[in-house]
Amino acid sequence: MLPAAFTTPASLATVLPSCLAALRGEQNALALRPLKHAVVVVVDGLGAAALRAREGHARTLASRLGKAGTIDAGFPTTTAAALATLTTGTTPGVHGLVGYRVRDDAGRLTNQLNGWDERMDPATWQRATTVFETAVSEGVAAYAVGVPAYADSGFTHAVLRGAEFIAGRTMADRFDAVREILRTPGPALTYLYIAELDQAAHARGWESPRWTAELETLDGLMAELTASLGPGQGALLTADHGIVDIPESGHVLFDTAPELLDGVQEIAGEPRLLHLYVEADVSAEAVAARWNAVEGARSWIATRDEAIAAGWFGPTVAPEVAQRIGDVLVAARKRIAYYDSRDPQRTGRGMIGQHGSLTAEETRVPLLRFGAAA
Repeated sequence: MLPAAFTTPASLATVLPSCLAALRGEQNALALRPLKHAVVVVVDGLGAAALRAREGHARTLASRLGKAGTIDAGFPTTTAAALATLTTGTTPGVHGLVGYRVRDDAGRLTNQLNGWDERMDPATWQRATTVFETAVSEGVAAYAVGVPAYADSGFTHAVLRGAEFIAGRTMADRFDAVREILRTPGPALTYLYIAELDQAAHARGWESPRWTAELETLDGLMAELTASLGPGQGALLTADHGIVDIPESGHVLFDTAPELLDGVQEIAGEPRLLHLYVEADVSAEAVAARWNAVEGARSWIATRDEAIAAGWFGPTVAPEVAQRIGDVLVAARKRIAYYDSRDPQRTGRGMIGQHGSLTAEETRVPLLRFGAAA
């Protein structure tokens, strides 16, 4: 049995559409009251399980993390796909960002975060209208506050189009920018991106002192922002995915089992979610069966058609999006990550905190409400 990807009535796809509906004074999936200004704080890599485990270091956030304080991020639990889901209000089968590294229309394996060029145009590769574009068309100001390096990236043009980008180098700089925006007359929709926890998790793991220190900083800044919210101003805090710490003993070197590579032309995705593209004359079912025989006890193995039927990429998958998905998907369910020992660069082998798959630690994220959004 394959697990479901979207198991909660509300998901990452409902957050920004609900905020825009609240700014219109309309009913919405999150039951938000009418708002004048909605702020959505997106903390890269803050899983609900990790927040609960460190709640003593984040009392402002943990105080809002009740039974109704979590939602599903969806699948895959990778930043490119999840942020597109958040900012378009659609699922990957519609917006088209189906993984970290996938095969593009030119036949290349392309990174969805930084591989943008004229053959993977952000204006068309990401297929959905963003909530920011809709907001601006309705007279609602839209802002995206993020890291300076991302101001003009292809990914920003793909998922944040329609919003005015405002850069802030540090976490505190970005919160300061949001407080300045809140002084402007509404209605307005503001997105605030926090990169630091994900960066710390990749380098040291979410169980590290460095990650905890970043969480404490975030909690303090969120308390200050909450105190500054005026009438009709609400804030929501959520995340694009959670994190699993993978020890080096959990590295699975798939090339050491030669039968796993039979019929496989290219391998993309990321260490906890492989996209296998098979050779033209090879059956995806046969490749999946070989992987299932070797890895089925610690990973979910599905052909593209099986994954689509299970709803992994949402209820609808457009034909032009389906071809981007690997012919076979390998989604880790234990504390493992897949690597190729033939890679002389040992790409990614230094990462501790990882994500991409369907475990609860990766898919379940907080949805915390403050101010008029509470």
